[in-house]
Parts: sequence; structure tokens; C-alpha cells
Amino acid sequence: MNLAALSPKQLLRVSIAVALITIVLKGAAGYITNSMGLISDAMESFVNLASATFALAMVTVAARPADEDHPYGHHKAEYFSSGFEGILIIGAAIAILWVSVARLLSPQPLEQLGWGLALSVLSSGFNGALAFVLFRAARAHRSIALEADARHLLTDVWTSGAVVIGIVAVGLTGWLWLDPLLAIGVALNIVREGVKLVWRSSQGLMDEALDPESLEALDATLERFAASVPEGAQLRFDDIVTRRAGQRRFADLHMHVPGAWSLERAAGLRDGLEQDLMDAVPGLRVTIQLLPLGMEARATQKEPMA
Repeated sequence: MNLAALSPKQLLRVSIAVALITIVLKGAAGYITNSMGLISDAMESFVNLASATFALAMVTVAARPADEDHPYGHHKAEYFSSGFEGILIIGAAIAILWVSVARLLSPQPLEQLGWGLALSVLSSGFNGALAFVLFRAARAHRSIALEADARHLLTDVWTSGAVVIGIVAVGLTGWLWLDPLLAIGVALNIVREGVKLVWRSSQGLMDEALDPESLEALDATLERFAASVPEGAQLRFDDIVTRRAGQRRFADLHMHVPGAWSLERAAGLRDGLEQDLMDAVPGLRVTIQLLPLGMEARATQKEPMA
């Protein structure tokens, strides 16, 4: 079964199932070993479950068609998912820091490390495979919710790897303080990832411009289209404004055409340009205002009424 071909909602359902599996595996690993590092790793899996569940809800909302109250659609709902996941991650990190400092002040012996490490490695395998699939799907669907989930899972894999190395070091050296110290390091790394997710979400909610690759494709299409008009004709494009909203992308611009052209000819050319831009930048919705050459659009501001 090709998981990358599934829809965002189907992938997030898979993510929820994997989160439940890893909670059981990591929880068992932490219980049988009494390792604060493994227990903190298990706590982060609860965050995986909550964030994947919320992401599924937001992706469902984002998929709704435009309506009278939301004429541009509901695509920005995905940014709430990313921001919520970042906040959950930071909250989990604070909880891990709290219990880890207490364990650092009062170290406790570890038990049955072999079984605990085996369960942790198995759960990391699940998370790593799912993160790989989600990254591919996030690019295909242009979904920040899938990307946020993938980044969180990948962070989980790296932190789990660090925990495993630390537990092995504790077993070899007998230094019990390494275990809670490692859990503190895990928490700090989780905070960093949480802050990045919250920042990324805030940028999306503030109508961030298209990514450099999309802008380059848009500019190249405009240049190519201007060069394709009949010899002697001239086109000019300006006031290009772009923004992103979840999976949807928007571009507004002015197209200046010879003033002697008929409206029918100019509108036909505009329709062709819109199609070329949408083909060049997937998910693009473009609005082109026609103006005669030599005329500039002026923004006017009405004086407030007395």
C-alpha cells in the first residue's frame, strides 16, 4: 500500500494509529526500566496523539468549499493545527523538565534496560517511517498540517535515539544522573521545535508571500508570455502581490495592454495568461486587472465623513 498516495485526512488517521502504538511501546519501556529519559519520550507520544487528532479536525475544516462567509475558502485552518501542535510540544517539554529536575536531585537505579531499549527502538522505527511518508505527502498536497506532524515525528525519532544512547551510557558507567540530564536535553530540544512550529503558523496567518520557487516560476511565466505576443505589441506587468493560505495560493497583478486593443482581445489574452500561471504554480488562484499602457492604477483613500 502506497501511504504517500493517501489523502491528508487518511494520513492523519494513520498518524493517530501510530501514536497509539508508540504510546504503548514507549510507556512500557519507561515502566519496566524506570528511566526518566524513556518516560519523557513516552510523554511526547501523547503530544503526537493530541496534535494528530487536532490536525485531522483542522484539515477537515480546511477542505470545506468556499461559502458566503468565507469566499476565499477555509484553507488557513491548517495553520491553527501547526500552531496548536507547537504549543502542545512546549507544554510537554515543561512537564518533562519539571519531573526531570526532581529525578536529577534524587537519582534512581534503572532496570531491565534490554527490553526497554528494544521497545524504544521499535517505536522509533514506526515514527521514522511515518515521518518520511508525511514529508513526501506534505510536498505533494502543500499541507502545513502534514509537514508539522512530520517534523514533530522526526524530532521524536532524534530524541528517542539520544535517549537510547544515554541509557546505554548509564548502563556502562553506572552514572544515574545521566538519565535525568538526558531527559532535560530532550525537553530543551522539544521546546526549540515547538517554537519553530508556532512561528511558522503565525507567518501563515499573516498572509506570507509565496515561496521563492513559486515566485520564480510566476516571473518566468510572465516573461515568457510577454515575449509570445505578436511582434509590435507590448505588454507590461506590475503591482504583483502574492500570498499563501494553507494549500491555496493567490496572486494579484496588473496587465497593461495597448490602449487601441478591443476589450475582447485583451480579455482573451488575460484568460490565457491566467491559465499559464495556474499551470506553472499548482494551487494558484490569480486575479489580473487590465489597464491600458501609460495608465497607472492609483489607490485612493476617502476622507472621513464629518
